[in-house]
Amino acid sequence: MTQSWTKNDWRNYPRVQMPEYTDAAKLANVEARLSKYPPLVFAGEARRLTQSLGEVSQGKAFLLQGGDCAESFGEFGADTIRDTFRVMLQMAMVMTFGAKCPVVKVGRMAGQFAKPRSAGTETIDGVELPSYRGDIINDIAFTAESRIPDPDRMLRAYTQAAASLNLLRAFSTGGYADVHHVHGWTLGFVESEKAAKYASIANRISDALDFMQAAGVNQDTAHTLQSVDFYTSHEALLLEYEEALCRTDSTTGMPVAGSGHMLWIGDRTRQPDGAHVNFLRGVQNPIGLKCGPTITADDLKLLISKLNPENIPGRLTLIARFGAGSVGDHLPRLIKAVQEEGANVVWSCDPMHGNTIKSDSGYKTRPFESILREVREFFSIHTAEGTYPGGVHFEMTGQDVTECTGGVRAVSDNDLSSRYHTACDPRLNASQALELAFLVAEEISQNRAKEAAA
Repeated sequence: MTQSWTKNDWRNYPRVQMPEYTDAAKLANVEARLSKYPPLVFAGEARRLTQSLGEVSQGKAFLLQGGDCAESFGEFGADTIRDTFRVMLQMAMVMTFGAKCPVVKVGRMAGQFAKPRSAGTETIDGVELPSYRGDIINDIAFTAESRIPDPDRMLRAYTQAAASLNLLRAFSTGGYADVHHVHGWTLGFVESEKAAKYASIANRISDALDFMQAAGVNQDTAHTLQSVDFYTSHEALLLEYEEALCRTDSTTGMPVAGSGHMLWIGDRTRQPDGAHVNFLRGVQNPIGLKCGPTITADDLKLLISKLNPENIPGRLTLIARFGAGSVGDHLPRLIKAVQEEGANVVWSCDPMHGNTIKSDSGYKTRPFESILREVREFFSIHTAEGTYPGGVHFEMTGQDVTECTGGVRAVSDNDLSSRYHTACDPRLNASQALELAFLVAEEISQNRAKEAAA
């Protein structure tokens, strides 16, 4: 994996979707400071995640990956982290019950600060300025000064990521994640009139917990009921930041990306001969690869050989993002390519990015029904192909925002303006995310039943 590789080799390859910093001395100073900071995550944690994802690739576990489209400095706070973590736990519990297997929980948190953009500039009222690329690079305010890439923002991103991870680790092991508390929150959701249709699943979970309690399995005797393994992930877009936090694992002597447990390559930065692929091929973290409609079978095969040459289970997750109604046009050919290579991969569905539309009110949004349709198509095709639909990847928040339309609370086009807070792309709110978890749990359960009957 790391033969003839060093962490700064990417600088010799074509780079896309990255800023051009105007002050080289300032950039070098920031990189030097970051390179002396402690890593945010540790190699042993990344290896454990690879092992867990290996179980997913073998059909023995399921991957839930979710969180912010782009973390912001302005929205940062303990309540925001807590609420998203809480919804992730609720979703995982429901999916665990439906899948009858462990759910690997990976947040888009503590590092998801940079965003690729479809255009290098944007125009408002006749004024054209460089695009906002995430708080780690520039500011969302529409002024010429705000849009200048500032290296110091990497230091602020590191500090916020470190604080987020500290709180997430406390939540994961300090009792907040207790399974009975999590289920209590979920019962509150299904008690609402519109969500009552999910009560039967919630009641069956209650029965299972009651049985464990009666059998003597409780908080006092089972540590696993009180704590969870929770990992972080982000798109490895800003390679100066990634290189500065790359470390050598003292146990294996191999490089590890210290910025997050799992990193992914976006659909716009997956060039086989590009800088992003070259950097990520050398670190031992598990890697995600976004696969959109334009990826070819040959490119996928080449990327698999570069990113996972040793065919390690759990090393590579393929995150399909095609759009509702288009999954059947692309997923089968990619499945065939993977089978021809004999590659061990995790198949995950990102139903967000292919379903973005502009509403009549002018807001960018994603219809809940389109998101659900793509998930169902993903499961259906894997069932038909005899392969395992191993995970889902959502942009979501624990906050009560109105950015995606639909769901049990029926967010309408007219509602979008009331609580539209995203810095970039529209996110599922807490209610929509949990509802989707119930529906995904049904898909998983049906898929398991078909496998058992085959």
